[in-house]
Amino acid sequence: MNTDTTLAPRNRLAGETSAYLQQHAGDPVHWHPWGEAAFAEAHRLDRPILLSVGYASCHWCHVMARESFADPATAAAVNEGFIAIKVDREERPDIDGLYQQALQLLRRGNGGWPLTVFLSPQGVPFYGGTYFPREASGGQSALRDVLASVSTVWTERRADLARQDEALIAALSAALPQPTGSPLDPSVQEEAIQQLAVAFDARHGGFGGAPKFPHPTDLDFLLQLDSDIGTPSPRAMALESLRHIAEGGLFDQLGGGFFRYSVDPAWNIPHFEKMLCDSAMLLPLYADAWRASGEALFRRAAELTVDWALREMRSDDGLFCSALAADDANGREGGTYLWEASALRDVLTPVEWDLCAAHWGLIDPPGFEGKFWHLRVSRPVEKLATMLGQPADAVQAVIDEARSRLLVRRDERGRAAHDGKTPTAWNALMVSALAHAGAVLGRSDWLAAARTTFDALRAARWREDIDGADRLQSLPGIDGFLDDHAFLLDAALTLHETAPHDGDLGFAARLAEVMLLRFEDDARGGFFFTAHDALPLFHRSKPALDAATPGGNGVAARALIRLARRTGNTRYVNAAERCVRLFAATVRADPASHTRLLMAARWLDEGR
Repeated sequence: MNTDTTLAPRNRLAGETSAYLQQHAGDPVHWHPWGEAAFAEAHRLDRPILLSVGYASCHWCHVMARESFADPATAAAVNEGFIAIKVDREERPDIDGLYQQALQLLRRGNGGWPLTVFLSPQGVPFYGGTYFPREASGGQSALRDVLASVSTVWTERRADLARQDEALIAALSAALPQPTGSPLDPSVQEEAIQQLAVAFDARHGGFGGAPKFPHPTDLDFLLQLDSDIGTPSPRAMALESLRHIAEGGLFDQLGGGFFRYSVDPAWNIPHFEKMLCDSAMLLPLYADAWRASGEALFRRAAELTVDWALREMRSDDGLFCSALAADDANGREGGTYLWEASALRDVLTPVEWDLCAAHWGLIDPPGFEGKFWHLRVSRPVEKLATMLGQPADAVQAVIDEARSRLLVRRDERGRAAHDGKTPTAWNALMVSALAHAGAVLGRSDWLAAARTTFDALRAARWREDIDGADRLQSLPGIDGFLDDHAFLLDAALTLHETAPHDGDLGFAARLAEVMLLRFEDDARGGFFFTAHDALPLFHRSKPALDAATPGGNGVAARALIRLARRTGNTRYVNAAERCVRLFAATVRADPASHTRLLMAARWLDEGR
């Protein structure tokens, strides 16, 4: 092994614009941003690369930073044996997505953040995990022990690592979808419904256990079926889940908007970061749930969510910021949102306290660390109104007044830190959400907000290239990925359908042409996540899995079908059909994880 130690002893993140990278600019670790310089240094020194991927609002990223990356002894071990690269996953979703996929193959388990992966100088990962503590505990190895083991393997077992690299690349290539030529038949949709029914939590709503995510694409799929057939029926699963989520701690009962996920199956205590994409995905579902049921709970959840987005997430340029941190200014998880009973009593009148304490569970034992309350609906307004013999509207009015004053008091404590990034894909999701929910709930102001953000995206991110070709940026200076194009195309069509302006369809057609030109696989169908002319990674993926946000291929296919219906251009529907056929076997293998593609297949059948 080359023992040259001429690596410049400095952290190279100070000039980066990412809030996450800036958070690490003072670390004693000699971080590089992702780029050719870091890989050239790894080649020159014959060192493995420590790749750390996270984001500014990530609680466990901050924990690992405090424990390890700010620790001089751990930093010295990193600096002596590795080239360290720090990546913001919201800035480079292509890097994050690829190495998350690779980690799942290497470890036969789930990924997450912080993502901690060790690479060869060629960029191929050979070992990794997520959060590693400073000291070994709970079956987790300490980061310094991992560093030592990886250094030993790198020095003594290089031939084994080379063989593993070849096997990993082969496995990733084998995971790419292969065209079968056969379409998806309606039975696959029924299989998806059955999968979700098996995973459905009949007691608390949602799917699976803790940690529990809201699964918005699954809920949307069930709600769009508009069916009460089956036990439980698709509509019942969707409405019951949305009801529990809106009443639980995953929803911010004072400020609106949704947290990332719940640490318990009953939605009581969330992981306290708030990300724009989560609320953007859930907002239109609550509008549709209100339309399907007429329940005031659903409308109120939608209204409070939009209020939150416009109040706390809107930047001066009309775009929406990406996230709010889980930790408060003192590094305390959830500190922005947690209450002691005495602090609540100081703000509320006796009547308000009596109602709100019953409504939000303040008369129950504290749910966070045994001493703090995180507000959730313990007793619904309708139940309290019946108990008190009062009209539900009167009880709700008292609670709403209390909510307003508690929110003011909470803001005085300081809001959670913003990540000021404004990703195109997530802003496009919010445009679609505002436009759809605004139309369903009759809110012209939401339609206007959607238009403002859409126009801001076009002004800030749509560019004429020097060769005359249009290009879309994901963030300033970063070329757009598939999700940016597909989600913005979907947003343009939703806005055109709800509050049309001249030029909407023309722009949608131009955007579709760019997406087809730069991302479609002409030979096999479907869309790559990165553009044909992007700087290559060691593997190029075609994402279809619906997760916190829907898979880009499913969104692209659905948007192209919608555009074909509006314009009559068969090229768009043909591309959508190639895409759906390409992923047919993938969808059949796990239909509930690919509901956007299932919807696209249904739309194609309806158009025949």
